Amino acid sequence: MFVLQLLIVLLLVVAAVATLLLQARSDRFQAARDRTLAAAEAFAHGPGLVDALRGPDPTAVLQPLTEAARKKGQVDFIAVLNRQGIRYTHPLPAEIGKKFVGTIGPSLAGRTTTESVHGPLGDEEQTVVPVTDAHGAVVGLVASGIKVSRVSSAIDRQLPVLLGAGAAALVLATGGAALVSRRLRRQTHGLGPAEMTRMYEHQDAVLHAVREGVVIIGGDGRVLLANDEARRLLDLPPDAEGRRVTDLGLDARAAGLLASRRVATDEVLPVGDRLLAVNHRPTDRRGGPPGSVATLRDTTELRALAGKAEVARGRLRLLYDASVAIGTTLDVARTAEELTEVATPRFADYVSVDLAPAVLRGEEPPVAVRGSAAEVRRVAVRGARDDHPLYPVGEPVTYAAPTPQATGFISGHPVLVPDLRTAVDWRTQGAAHAERVLDYGFHSLITVPLKARGVLTGIVNFWRTEESGPYEADDLSLAEELAARAAVCIDNARRYTREHALAVTLQHSLLPRGLPEQNALDIAYRYLPAQSGVGGDWFDVIPLPGARVALVVGDVVGHGLHAAATMGRLRTAVQNFSTLDLPPDELLGHLDELVGRIDQEASAAEGEPVIAGATCLYAIYDPVSGVCTLARAGHHLPALVHPDGTVRFPELPAGPPLGLGGLPFEATEVPLPEGSSLVLFTDGLIEDRRRDIDAGLEILSRTLAAPGRSPQEICEAVLDVLPPAEQSDDIALLVARTHVLATGQVAEWELPTDPAAVAGARADVSRQLTRWGLDDAVFTTELILSELITNAIRHASGPVHVRLLRDRSLICEVSDTSSTSPHLRYAAAEDEGGRGLFLVAQLAERWGTRYTSEGKVIWAEQPLF
Repeated sequence: MFVLQLLIVLLLVVAAVATLLLQARSDRFQAARDRTLAAAEAFAHGPGLVDALRGPDPTAVLQPLTEAARKKGQVDFIAVLNRQGIRYTHPLPAEIGKKFVGTIGPSLAGRTTTESVHGPLGDEEQTVVPVTDAHGAVVGLVASGIKVSRVSSAIDRQLPVLLGAGAAALVLATGGAALVSRRLRRQTHGLGPAEMTRMYEHQDAVLHAVREGVVIIGGDGRVLLANDEARRLLDLPPDAEGRRVTDLGLDARAAGLLASRRVATDEVLPVGDRLLAVNHRPTDRRGGPPGSVATLRDTTELRALAGKAEVARGRLRLLYDASVAIGTTLDVARTAEELTEVATPRFADYVSVDLAPAVLRGEEPPVAVRGSAAEVRRVAVRGARDDHPLYPVGEPVTYAAPTPQATGFISGHPVLVPDLRTAVDWRTQGAAHAERVLDYGFHSLITVPLKARGVLTGIVNFWRTEESGPYEADDLSLAEELAARAAVCIDNARRYTREHALAVTLQHSLLPRGLPEQNALDIAYRYLPAQSGVGGDWFDVIPLPGARVALVVGDVVGHGLHAAATMGRLRTAVQNFSTLDLPPDELLGHLDELVGRIDQEASAAEGEPVIAGATCLYAIYDPVSGVCTLARAGHHLPALVHPDGTVRFPELPAGPPLGLGGLPFEATEVPLPEGSSLVLFTDGLIEDRRRDIDAGLEILSRTLAAPGRSPQEICEAVLDVLPPAEQSDDIALLVARTHVLATGQVAEWELPTDPAAVAGARADVSRQLTRWGLDDAVFTTELILSELITNAIRHASGPVHVRLLRDRSLICEVSDTSSTSPHLRYAAAEDEGGRGLFLVAQLAERWGTRYTSEGKVIWAEQPLF
């Protein structure tokens, strides 16, 4: 209605405005014609006009006169024409002498002509009047014109008033319609006729279909409406509507409540053999009609149902709590404890969990044989008190075959013992134990196997004491559900334990089992695996020829078996490359190529992960010169602790991580004073999510800044300060304190490339060994050096350098400027040479060749007895 009224008023206003606009347009055209006619007539009948037209120069005489008349007549032009229509005058001088635009025929016949034309000044209304002489003959014409737009009308003044009145009418009509509509919507609660009809139909259907009685009582105490359920519950007569409540034969208490205006909420009233919950409210509290309304519910059966619903609600809540609280960790024992914490005291007074011993090791338990005993271990037990007679945690338990525990564990089905005093099978576990259990107050038991993915991992026992009622058959489903949720979590923890144990075993098998024997460095190390999972950190100490020692620290990005296996491959590769006695930068180059090939193989194989990143630091310490040669591939700088406690991080070229390829590695020589300590570590030691690397390096530097500590003490000091509380990465720490061979342990000679020099060299070596007290090694050493020096003189150019080192073994070294290495081979009977290296290999414990920037060094080691 509101929209309809609004549209009607709007249409009326629009129609009125349109009518006035059309009328104004007509008035404006008529006013223009009248003004032009008046101006033309006035000028055409002016005195002297005929004489001027017949004069020699009409324009000179008439142009000023027409302009004056045009301005006074408020028209756009007054033009005087001859009979041919040629203009004598015009407001635009350029138009004088031109032919008039318009109709002049009727005017030449003596009539006045009015028309609309498009002339020189635009769209105009013009009038043409004939000029006659004294005899009535037409001697010329006078035309007057004006633009319609210049003509104002009353509508211009009336239109604002009209529009204002229309707007006011529209506003008043809108406001009136809005008020009427608002009152109607308030009275009908915003419903239309169709909606109101449908509402009343629905109300009638609901009132007679719901299982709740509804009674509406008027202000005079008479029943206005009672639905079918109210009639049934109150046993009302058919003619109850219209009668007083007190006349319906109801119970006095019920009748008094319904007839009063008292508010009642779920007040229970006895009506016949029923208990009714009555809600009673007056209807006039918010401006409604006087009276009251009452709703009635039969609670006779609801009380029993409410108890069952409350039990079901409690069980659902318990299951929800179990799904949240059980399995928060991947620890088998902790998961079992969480099951006991959830189940007590809401479902059981005491709960005990027994698991197969293999489960605790992460293994799959063997299949139990029907009729055999169940061998388990008590993992968790919880109850109201700690003085219970149940088996304690950690104790191995063997349940006899007839017991409920053995039956449940072997069969995989739950067992309910509602009354322990009358049951017999559970007593076979031991009469004394059974008596202690009964004397403590246990009277009911449910045993449920822990089964997940077809694997029986253990059993859970739910006990009740005298404070709780006995278990019933309905409790079995809840016990099974709790056990099933816990069994899946325990099996997940078991699998994790197995996988973690395998990974840790693999990792430990790939790491050094001990430190090799050498005298160049005092070494201590620590390896701390991550708290969860295994990583790819590794370290190594590799003895090299010439009493040198290689130190290696590396890190493979990631965790798990793949990282541990990759670490093992890289460690093995470093050990193999070190046997070639390569410089650190060349060794890292070979290792980089190996990682690249591993990634190519992994890319070709679907599903195999590539090496996400690996870093390595390789150092070779020479105790003769006291110089350490280092190279790194994306690894952190080592820390150097001087004997006075000064700590610095030597600047090493930062090579790219392994596997990137394309860039060479660069080695740096760092002199290490005797007694200084070189500290190598992986990023797990200094990196933490709560601090950046610079802060970790600063803490490490402060911790190392103390003189006189042994490598073991340095390791302990560092690990007491740096590792984060939640260690998420492996930590490898390697500390090496340097020693330098004494001058008396090294002997060197420079020999010319002359075979005659061999004899002198043998003599010098014999004297040196005698001074060292190694007379037993003189003969063997002379033979070894004779062969090595002879080969060097024969096949090399330049001087030959001989060096003897007395360390854990006697080391003979012969160096020359040639890069050609001799090879061990079997000489034929007719060969003159080829037997020298064979003798060296037989007499020495080890021998080999290493290359230097000047040439090569052939060395041989002999044990010292």
